[in-house]
Amino acid sequence: MEQAGFYWVGLVFWGLIGTGLFLLALGLWKKSWKSFLVSGMALFLPMLYFGGANNWFRLLALLPVIPFALAFYTKKEFKNTKY
Repeated sequence: MEQAGFYWVGLVFWGLIGTGLFLLALGLWKKSWKSFLVSGMALFLPMLYFGGANNWFRLLALLPVIPFALAFYTKKEFKNTKY
């Protein structure tokens, strides 16, 4: 029963990654800056784990930068357009 906590951590870890990638795809489809922002926040914690690696997996820690940059760009772009 002591290892049951480890399975929950894995479920949360992969759940956050899946949610982040889903919201990234949804944000690209609908051009929603809110979706990009939540995607970056969901990917931030799991990618901190990869930031501690000693090989090329360390580069995965930069993955949340993409949704944050897209959120900034999308919000700035739609702020300048008049409907």
